[in-house]
Amino acid sequence: MLKDRITGAKALMRALQAEGVKTIFGYPGGSIMPVYDALFDYTRGEKKCFDHILVRHEQGATHAAEGYARVSGEVGVALVTSGPGVTNTLTGIADAMLDSTPIVVIAGQVPIAALGTDAFQEVDLVGVSQPISKWSYQIRRAEDVAWAVSRAFYIARTGRPGPVVLDFAKNAQVEEIDWEPKKVDFIRSYVPYPKLDNDAVRRAAELINKAKRPLALVGQGVELGNAQEELKAFLEKADIPAGRTMLGLSALPSTHPLNVGMLGMHGNYAVNLKEQECDVLIAIGMRFSDRVTGNLKTYAKQAKVIHLDIDRSEIDKNVKTDVAVVADCKESLPAITALLDKNNHQEWRDSFKELDEKERNKVIEPAIHPTDGPLLMGEIVNAVAEQTPEGSVLVTDVGQNQLFATRYFKYTQKRSICTSGGLGTMGYGMPAAIGATFATDRTVCCFMGDGGFQMNIQELGTIMEQQAPVKMILMNNHYLGNVRQWQDMFWMKRKSFTKMLNPCYEAIAQGYGIAYQAVTDRKDLAAAVEKMLSTKGPYILECAIKEEDNVLPMTPPGMDVDKMMLEI
Repeated sequence: MLKDRITGAKALMRALQAEGVKTIFGYPGGSIMPVYDALFDYTRGEKKCFDHILVRHEQGATHAAEGYARVSGEVGVALVTSGPGVTNTLTGIADAMLDSTPIVVIAGQVPIAALGTDAFQEVDLVGVSQPISKWSYQIRRAEDVAWAVSRAFYIARTGRPGPVVLDFAKNAQVEEIDWEPKKVDFIRSYVPYPKLDNDAVRRAAELINKAKRPLALVGQGVELGNAQEELKAFLEKADIPAGRTMLGLSALPSTHPLNVGMLGMHGNYAVNLKEQECDVLIAIGMRFSDRVTGNLKTYAKQAKVIHLDIDRSEIDKNVKTDVAVVADCKESLPAITALLDKNNHQEWRDSFKELDEKERNKVIEPAIHPTDGPLLMGEIVNAVAEQTPEGSVLVTDVGQNQLFATRYFKYTQKRSICTSGGLGTMGYGMPAAIGATFATDRTVCCFMGDGGFQMNIQELGTIMEQQAPVKMILMNNHYLGNVRQWQDMFWMKRKSFTKMLNPCYEAIAQGYGIAYQAVTDRKDLAAAVEKMLSTKGPYILECAIKEEDNVLPMTPPGMDVDKMMLEI
């Protein structure tokens, strides 16, 4: 029998194919060239099974892979070379780690014989990436490729998802082996799905059944576990109002009657105050970030706390738990729901309304329906949200654009938000939006400030080449707006290096051949949004906004969560 003898580089192609990979975001270079040569045959002709998207910077590759993963629910893939190629991916790897995003980064490496010699573009990738990844491994032999790739994807997508890094030595790329596929679905000591504790389920249900003022905090874990329907069944049976973290915003539709808004420093007023009044707090797939809890010494001390999470390390890390249910929420939610009494908490839910109305009158209406002065960020987001098709995807950069966009966009479908939460990475928005367009045919709207837009502005080249239909809303105030707001509030208005001199974005759009329009007057806003959404392909809508627009409400850093400010 003739053996199927191939190189390690071709083995990588087959291994990726076996994992169902369809899209790769990458940038070639010397140490990954054998892989790119093998990739050539897999991206064209009868053998085609991958789309390779040539980004313009390796950081863009990782963020695009993140955007793809967040919207599709699949593992995103980035392919880069060694040295600066892979060190450029570290921000994206750290971002994916903090936001539990499943990506696999495959990087070239110098031959094993050259390791430790300070060879050209040699870097200790395993050493630098290990603390910011779920698993980091160096492939030294071609015969290990199939096993390493299968293990990488298994780790990335199972349990609490996250990034995995494969460091692919050049000698292993060119060595020949007899191809033998591998499938890893078990790793000793790695338990991605903890066994559900039925006693914990019973105790959780008992607390919820006795509660007079229950409140659920919904995180991205619901999205990652594909438990959106299970969440609704749980909330509806026990009539529990639910706040959502920023990354969990699309786990529950905006219009759902039990949705009481966004949690956190710039979240909604009522739900933040009610965290300090509820008698049972049910955290579902969230990590009690400091941006949600504020001062931990005073946070929800009156409440019994139930924490549902797949990751045992999150239990009691920040907030002391009375009942911990450590399991996949797709399993734990229905188990608890089965033991719940059909309940009615109308009086408790009605108590949110006065606070909601206060926020609407003081903050929301002035932000989305101003009558004079310069354009405001809130009204721009609202204008886009009112016209986007149902199921549209929100992608944001980081800063005030992110906070306004997440507050005022409308969520009707699962996996509809893509933003950098834990790391807060400026420059995330544009490449993540590119990735999102390859994951879905839904409309992708990307809100960016002038600072974040310029951080990965080179990815306009990727958008141009791919004609990726990203609708880019550039909110330009000539400031690093969020830092400027903090300087005004907490640093005696000493605006230290936050004012920006910006380029002519129209000329930049023209250079990349991307449709562009500028809006300076609110009477033109609705028509400009309509034109953007109806134009095929990518579009840049630049909006000249009030220079010192502020995001409100706001809980000052380190303050009690119920000390939210509605005005400055």
